[in-house]
Amino acid sequence: MIVIATGNKGKFGEIAHYLSGIGEGLLSLADLDASFAVAEDRPTYLENAWKKARKIGNRFGMKTLADDSGLEVEALNGAPGVHSARYGATDAERMERLLRALKGVEQKDRGAVFKAYLVYYLPEVEQTFIFYGSVRGYIGFEKRGGLGFGFDPVFMLPAIEKSLSELGMEEKNRVSHRGQALAAFRAFLGI
Repeated sequence: MIVIATGNKGKFGEIAHYLSGIGEGLLSLADLDASFAVAEDRPTYLENAWKKARKIGNRFGMKTLADDSGLEVEALNGAPGVHSARYGATDAERMERLLRALKGVEQKDRGAVFKAYLVYYLPEVEQTFIFYGSVRGYIGFEKRGGLGFGFDPVFMLPAIEKSLSELGMEEKNRVSHRGQALAAFRAFLGI
């Protein structure tokens, strides 16, 4: 069993879908103790993911996969970045705040990158393994699509002129930042 160190249903669903059939199964924090939380107070994605993986892995004595990811927008000097999940109280608030911050900014200046760090922690031997993925695109002018979560409806992929929220799970996992990191993790596991 592997604990996916998140209480975010969208993130857990995406990871669980990509990793289906691995080992004896996957658990979310809600399956173990939904009240157990780890503050994401470190200055980098990697440090936050590492902290979550170790704290949760040690707390439950189970292999743990933790993710920290975020959106960095060039016109906003890399914001919201490591604070992406706290850029608003809900996904809708976060997207509205982002679109307001970019009001009047031309498409050519709306470049953005999604980054994801995964940390796999084995508490029995205190070993940590790190996986990374990123995807470049731009922030659209309005929300598009009904799939995905977070900033997916406003993050546009220029090669196909679709938002991440317009892609089905399989296609999104092939091109997304988290999908790339998960592909590296699967390769590490040899599956």
